[in-house]
Amino acid sequence: MVVSLQRIASAVFHRARRRAVLSFGLGCSTVGLLVVGFVAPAPALDASDTRAVAANAPLPIFKDPQAALRVGLESYHAGNTKKSIEALHYAADGGESLAQWKLGRMYADGDGVARDDAKAYSYFSKLVEHFADDEPGPRERLMAAGAFVAVGVYYLEGIASAKIAPDVGRAFDLFRYAATYFGNADAQYNLARMYLDGTGVSKDVRQGVNWLDLAARKGHAPAQALLGHLMFNGEAGGPPQRARGLMYLTLAREAAGDRSSDQWIVELHSRAVSRAGEADRKAAVSMLEYYLTRRD
Repeated sequence: MVVSLQRIASAVFHRARRRAVLSFGLGCSTVGLLVVGFVAPAPALDASDTRAVAANAPLPIFKDPQAALRVGLESYHAGNTKKSIEALHYAADGGESLAQWKLGRMYADGDGVARDDAKAYSYFSKLVEHFADDEPGPRERLMAAGAFVAVGVYYLEGIASAKIAPDVGRAFDLFRYAATYFGNADAQYNLARMYLDGTGVSKDVRQGVNWLDLAARKGHAPAQALLGHLMFNGEAGGPPQRARGLMYLTLAREAAGDRSSDQWIVELHSRAVSRAGEADRKAAVSMLEYYLTRRD
């Protein structure tokens, strides 16, 4: 029966992958959609001159920040990190939001550059300031919400290198804004954790579970795992809901895969499966089938 639970849950993600080409996110596909221009290739150089030119070439002169953004994104996807960083810095300084977002993510993840949380925070903060005053366009909403969440996460623990002290109150406000205004699942999950742990706000399990439920319905795996755990153990308010909890834990386990960062999800799922009775497992299978039908 455990195999059946995971087999049914897998169907969610197989279908999601088939629909991925129609979706719009902030990853590589989004960047590709936003690159609407084409930059002509530079004239060929003799092999003997290539390294010297690359080492001594001045910063390129761009027509405008939009042109720099196109060069930066194209260079990034071509694997030319140095040229990408130079162009994106130019575009970001010129107010291009996508360049600020891309640089923030690169510095936060150590993607092609040395990880630098202070620089990442700086770029994400610019986006927060901008979108706190200006309504983001349809293609900017995910990026704007992500910036609010990123700055909120930094405020939870602070950034020593940037001399930014923890400010859980500020983090709570940023998560709440992104959770309510943008409906962002990451923000809803972080807000739920703050309510459940009583971090920066009075502990409120009901509020925490409500926010987890909103994020879980969007397919947010950590929210599904935590909500399922609370339901299974009767900690979500009211009596235990073992079958529903096991359903959410199974969905989260399938999404987690073998990533080390999600090992806690794997462990919660394993413990629940070992404690679930046959009736709970059968009910969880039925709920999964219904979930998939409604989702599609």
